[in-house]
Amino acid sequence: MNLITDTKDAVRLARTIMSDIALYNQDVIRKSIKNDSLFEDLSEQLEEGRKLYDSRVDHTMPRRWAPYNRAIVDVLVKRFGNIDSDIW
Repeated sequence: MNLITDTKDAVRLARTIMSDIALYNQDVIRKSIKNDSLFEDLSEQLEEGRKLYDSRVDHTMPRRWAPYNRAIVDVLVKRFGNIDSDIW
């Protein structure tokens, strides 16, 4: 398997991983955002996603973790931004 070396492909992979996490954990995400415990409640899923991303993206790619971290915000947090929470 070829490792991803292009930023656009890394972004696509990261967003796909986060979309899957969001799809299968909607109730947990809603509750976690409301309670400001998203990262604690999804720690296992985020770690599993991080390992998958790490296994597919070339370790020498500059700023290789930026797409993954950005996808957490864009896909997990912003997508559920309509939830009433003290964090916003």
